[in-house]
Amino acid sequence: MKVYLSIFLMTATLAADSSPDNLAQHLENVITHTVSEFSRKNLKSGEIAATLYDLTGETIQKASHRGDVRIYPASVVKLFYLESAHRWMEDSKIPDTAELRRAMRDMIVDSSNDATHYIIDLITGTTAGPELPAIEMTLWEDKRNAINRYFQSRGYTNINVNQKPWGDGPYGRERVFVGERSTNRNALTTDATARLLSEIVLGTAISKKRSAEMLELLRRDPFAPSTDPDDQAHAFSGSALPAGAKLWSKAGWTSETRHDAAYIELPNGKKLILVIFTVNHANDREIIPVLVKNILSRLES
Repeated sequence: MKVYLSIFLMTATLAADSSPDNLAQHLENVITHTVSEFSRKNLKSGEIAATLYDLTGETIQKASHRGDVRIYPASVVKLFYLESAHRWMEDSKIPDTAELRRAMRDMIVDSSNDATHYIIDLITGTTAGPELPAIEMTLWEDKRNAINRYFQSRGYTNINVNQKPWGDGPYGRERVFVGERSTNRNALTTDATARLLSEIVLGTAISKKRSAEMLELLRRDPFAPSTDPDDQAHAFSGSALPAGAKLWSKAGWTSETRHDAAYIELPNGKKLILVIFTVNHANDREIIPVLVKNILSRLES
């Protein structure tokens, strides 16, 4: 994957532009530089949303660029279904079975939509199928919104996590539910996504044990050989990491969007959460790695 030589020449400039205690200014500088770098592809700052957490010290430092903007999350939403499944198991609402564990693994490691459908059906007590009469559809929709109600009860706002991810679909009642113009599509912000990922990393998502189990499914090896151009370990944040770094992540992409939610441990001891959503440049595999490289330019030192 080509990474432009100029990003290395920018490193000193970015470091000079950003005071060590000003994470927000550093992130904005990076967005500005990267938009300029991709001007030939008409990349705009309004097509990027990013949230950065520095977990290294006793106090979490946070910065974001358009972090509160709702964007279709693609498969990044599967992080929310993973956490929900563990919450339901913890509360004995669903049994902890080998089949559920297999589905959770396939949903996160392989990003399987079929596995995700199984988990959503299990959590909400809903299934896909033909259109339903109005009264039955209202009851069905109320059940499907259980995941939204759960995250609302935890203080999450400005998100929608009630839809299955599809390849060719949806059809039938699922199509009715998403709306004729997809007005009920899934929607996340990079702020909400970074919050959830930080809770998993810090062991506060339900319990330390369940957080550790979730985090293990997110483990990636960006330095292992791969021939998959969209491999979650290599085609997103992973390709920008220095030797010795560690990565845990969940990526997502569609014909319109390309995203990554990553927890990164750098060789210098820095611990970072970096969530980047991009729109209108889904086929460009360089934007996210360049953003990550530029963001790390100061933080690696």
